[in-house]
Amino acid sequence: RAIARHEVREIEQRHTVDGPRQDVTLDEEDDVVIIYNRVPKTASTSFTNIAYDLCAKNKYHVLHINTTKNNPVMSLQDQVRFVKNVTSWKEMKPGFYHGHISYLDFAKFGVKKKPIYINVIRDPIERLVSYYYFLRFGDDYRPGLRRRKQGDKKTFDECVAAGGSDCAPEKLWLQIPFFCGHSSECWNVGSRWALEQAKYNLINEYFLVGVTEELEDFIMLLEAALPRFFRGATELYRTGKKSHLRKTTEKKLPTKETIAKLQQSEIWKMENEFYEFALEQFQFVRAHAVREKDGELMSSLTQADFNETSVNTKGYFREMVEQGENEA
Repeated sequence: RAIARHEVREIEQRHTVDGPRQDVTLDEEDDVVIIYNRVPKTASTSFTNIAYDLCAKNKYHVLHINTTKNNPVMSLQDQVRFVKNVTSWKEMKPGFYHGHISYLDFAKFGVKKKPIYINVIRDPIERLVSYYYFLRFGDDYRPGLRRRKQGDKKTFDECVAAGGSDCAPEKLWLQIPFFCGHSSECWNVGSRWALEQAKYNLINEYFLVGVTEELEDFIMLLEAALPRFFRGATELYRTGKKSHLRKTTEKKLPTKETIAKLQQSEIWKMENEFYEFALEQFQFVRAHAVREKDGELMSSLTQADFNETSVNTKGYFREMVEQGENEA
């Protein structure tokens, strides 16, 4: 809220000095919006903090998308308002928007220039375990904040053994609907249609999707492809003190028996299929964009190279998806 108030004051002061700017024409480089519709407990705060650290230096705005009760699905009216605000708010361009919202197709609202979508996903069981303990013990980012399940000392293993609702396989169903979008079927747990739609969107609507386990490589690729926003991000991630501090406290790793029990569910199989699909896509992009030097990965990617790689990759995976559909 403090950041939002500060940015609003800046805009008001600029209007006072310069007058209204409704007719301002932005350079193509500045007429850019990135949307990071972050999935909970995927290192999203760590990555977002890097954007905050870089925004002043690289001259762009960071805005938090805050929905009522953190609901990732917006009403139709709010969808219209959101699309209009994001596309027409010139004073906030170039802009980096982040929030826990499911994918929204801007083309459905008649927008000619769509935002650039990025995201990060995580091994589904690891994500659920992290979220389970986060609700009970919080993390080191805001240690004094009281969490919803604070006081519940039951371990994740004990929860699974007892068939608890907080660790049920249905709780794994989150990354697929976040990528699937605002359709009702996206949120029907175990929907094969939702899984295929999420795959389609990942390939065709997302600029880049990384994985928590390889976050540094994700940041490096973004810096090489979108230096307007991410220049200096890799070095900041490697050396910065606050960008990757957030860790869930009191987290206990589940036993092999607990993991095996969850892996028996069809929901896990579908979420894991989506995760492995995203991982394969990310590794494909990375393999065509980096070189090894002295044992470390170094980006050899230019903007033109990345655009060409993205187009070729999308075409390849679209062909694979269509082939799979035909076989089915």
